[in-house]
Amino acid sequence: MKGTRPVTVIIDYGMGNLFSLERVIRYLGGIAVVSSDSEAIASAERVILPGVGAFGDGMDKIRKMGLIAPILKVIDAGKPFLGICLGMQLLMTESEEFGRHRGLDIISGSVRRFLEPENGCSNYKIPHVGWNRLLRPVESSQWQSSILSTTVEGEFVYFVHSYTVVSQRPEHILAETEYGQRRFCSVIRSKNVFGCQFHPEVSANVGLRILKEFLYAV
Repeated sequence: MKGTRPVTVIIDYGMGNLFSLERVIRYLGGIAVVSSDSEAIASAERVILPGVGAFGDGMDKIRKMGLIAPILKVIDAGKPFLGICLGMQLLMTESEEFGRHRGLDIISGSVRRFLEPENGCSNYKIPHVGWNRLLRPVESSQWQSSILSTTVEGEFVYFVHSYTVVSQRPEHILAETEYGQRRFCSVIRSKNVFGCQFHPEVSANVGLRILKEFLYAV
């Protein structure tokens, strides 16, 4: 229920920055439960899927731990769900990272490596590490009714990644970020499911506001 103290399950599948995220949720007044238990995940009010590492490894762990079914159950029930970094990428249909790998296929699209820079951009390095801006896509009309409702376009968040999400449906792209003179999807949404390519838990006040919206407003 909006406005109450929310209980959020952070999925522990061995590939996430769990405890920084747990501390931030508690700082914001929420109740954080780090768990790999299927029943705890399936019955959660809100769920966060974090992640650091390779796509194929992440999917292997989720599959072997029997976590696909509870993840889908939470999402099908309409409960707020947030993927962070690798967690966002795992929401997609497939990835080309170190071969081809099937994802959770919750949002239609793929995960691809950054393209080579245009016009010899000298500041373009892979992985993309550091602070960068959130930009409003031309076709986006959901910004104000989402986890970005208290975020001002152009504010900075913190990224660490070599691969990006390519959505099949432009209306799912909630925010973009420019790197190497190209824009990539940095926040995605499909109904009750959100994904952030950056790490809100280490993105200072902007990240705190985004997580607060996820905990209390969506």
